[in-house]
Amino acid sequence: MKRNKKVRIALAQINPTVGDLTGNIKKIVDYIKKAKKSGAHLVVFPELAITGYPPEDLLLKPHFIKDNFKALKEVQGYTKGITAIVGFVDKKSDSSLKDRTGIYNAAAIMNNRKLIDIYHKVLLPNYGVFDEFRYFRPGKRYPVYFFNGILIGVNICEDIWFPDGPTKFQAKAGAKLIININGSPYHAGKRLLREKMLISRAKENKVIIAYVNLIGGQDELVFDGQSIIVNEKGDVVARGKAFEEELILYDIDIPDRRSVKSRESRSKGQKIERIVITKEHLSVLSTPIPEREIKPLSEIEEIYGALVMGTKDYVEKNGFKKVIISLSGGVDSSLVAAIAVDAIGRDNVTGLFLPSPYTSQKSKEDTYKLVRNLGIRLIEIPITEIYEQYLKNLSEDFKGLPQDTTEENLQARIRGNILMAFSNKFGWLVLTTGNKSEMSVGYATLYGDMAGGFAVIKDVPKTMVYKLCEYRNKREGNPLIPQRVLWKEPSAELKPDQRDSDVLPPYEVLDPILKAYIEDDRSFEEILKMGCDIACAQNVVKMIDRSEYKRRQAPPGIKITPRAFGRDRRFPITNKYRSY
Repeated sequence: MKRNKKVRIALAQINPTVGDLTGNIKKIVDYIKKAKKSGAHLVVFPELAITGYPPEDLLLKPHFIKDNFKALKEVQGYTKGITAIVGFVDKKSDSSLKDRTGIYNAAAIMNNRKLIDIYHKVLLPNYGVFDEFRYFRPGKRYPVYFFNGILIGVNICEDIWFPDGPTKFQAKAGAKLIININGSPYHAGKRLLREKMLISRAKENKVIIAYVNLIGGQDELVFDGQSIIVNEKGDVVARGKAFEEELILYDIDIPDRRSVKSRESRSKGQKIERIVITKEHLSVLSTPIPEREIKPLSEIEEIYGALVMGTKDYVEKNGFKKVIISLSGGVDSSLVAAIAVDAIGRDNVTGLFLPSPYTSQKSKEDTYKLVRNLGIRLIEIPITEIYEQYLKNLSEDFKGLPQDTTEENLQARIRGNILMAFSNKFGWLVLTTGNKSEMSVGYATLYGDMAGGFAVIKDVPKTMVYKLCEYRNKREGNPLIPQRVLWKEPSAELKPDQRDSDVLPPYEVLDPILKAYIEDDRSFEEILKMGCDIACAQNVVKMIDRSEYKRRQAPPGIKITPRAFGRDRRFPITNKYRSY
């Protein structure tokens, strides 16, 4: 008679910091202890949990790799009575390599203070934000592991995205549970893509998939967590929260050891290894896991959550305590201020209002109302006298020339100087307020409103800015961001009666063109087929192409679209090709 037992698996959805080996060890050990206390037999950590992800050129430092090994060894000492799977960087000799050694994106399988095996990531992504060919060698093994009567497979992130990847061969070798550890960065719609893929892998291979993802902000990237377990039928049976550290517990029914058949399997001409993790008989669980139901966030909730987490982690992981924001009474700076308050608390956010001769009374009123609603400090410094002094000093050289964007940009650059003065004096991080629509077409002043340390909404299109403000107000239950900010016509207020529409098409027209050209790589002819006016489309594409030099000098900001400037889209500044 076949008997079923349960294996309690714990997915440790944690927020490591790149390079903080000591802090990451402490976090991993804390979660191992939590997993033991919860009765887990197996605890799983994300990709490169020891080093933080992505460590980039830290991987080129030999002493960093050595310290990463020491960190893993320390974690290993805490695995008494539990099996732990932890992401780290491995290094080994390889006769096929010119320098005879290579480093690997790896998973350590540890039990009872012993290192049982090391799995090397086979499929290395090298597109978009990923650059793993620069650092890692691909793995060549497809091991499976005996664990209390069940065969399990372990693989890493990209390994599970392809039907012919390691999961297929591990399942053919008899694996019933596939554990996939991840550092999968967020963009809008990514959760649905992941789940669709994981459901397909589970059903086509008739395996349970336990997918653990890290959370946290790392420079431009945000990791959303949302770890899940999918059964062999393709049902999501456990789900982790978005943007929160937690331990996700699930009891997996497994057949008795006697029902597991050993059979030969080969992959790419290699026999798949079967490695015993432990011969100990795991105790039958009696304490039930508390019931929980995690409802997936809507897209707008996810985007806002990503912006908050990305801001919080950039500020705190880089040692800042407070931020300063130039508030104009406009929608962009209002949204950035709200995000900052949600990220690090109102006491750590200061607004700076810098009115010029062209700042309207409405903008002043809206700024003060926003500040009262958010409960943050506001400093007002009029810049009219400074601006007039600039004009006076330049009058001889500019004599006889009409005023143009030069005089407009002077105001923005004066503001940038004052912001940076506060940053230098008090150690506050300047959060810039430009959105993706403006960054795309260069509707921003270099060394002016672009000056700062972190660009919170640089990957957020203008039309999405309005939606995020409306979402935040709805969540608050009242207009946290003043209603007039949401309906008044956008203006930089750098000259009399100025409107964004003086030089740009309406954002409802502009944003689809930007998406088509920047994110989807549509040709000019394809953009015209969308119904765009030829002169309008030509002007927009021209502005995008000639503004690359500005974007290269912009501060880093949070990626929330499938293709962000910088890590995703790398366009040459010196470029004579024209698609129009």
